[in-house]
Amino acid sequence: MQLKSHIVKIFALLIIVSLTGYSQQNSETKPANQKSDSVYVMSKSPWGAVLRSAIIPGWGQFYNESYLKIPIIWGLGFWLGYEWKWNNDQYVYFRRKYSETQDEFYRLNRTFYRDQRDLFTIYMVITYVANLIDAYVDANLFDFDVSENSLTQTPMLNLRVNF
Repeated sequence: MQLKSHIVKIFALLIIVSLTGYSQQNSETKPANQKSDSVYVMSKSPWGAVLRSAIIPGWGQFYNESYLKIPIIWGLGFWLGYEWKWNNDQYVYFRRKYSETQDEFYRLNRTFYRDQRDLFTIYMVITYVANLIDAYVDANLFDFDVSENSLTQTPMLNLRVNF
């Protein structure tokens, strides 16, 4: 029962996150006689970063030059994998013992370790998806400039409001 509530919460969180990804398009149009003198080209491809991270977790962060995130992703992945393996081994042990003796103690432990193993599976999926989202966002923000105003030495903040 507890596993179902975790799955429902995670599913609801994923729906909320996916709905916030949509935004309105800027509908400003330039006069026909005015031509743009420059074209902005991103230096990092967001979907290229996602594809790299989908193949090898952390490769998208390497592509985006976010080197400090790689050991975090790998460490978390290895730890979750280790915990999944340990819980699975315990589940198999108690499942075998329960099938031999039909003891209530073994059944409770079997259920506990099965639920724990399933939770760690969900955590691994969440970590993998977070790795992909991070690679995408980091590639989009790679060219984001946060430099200071050279005259006043204060951070610059731009705000555009369209009516």
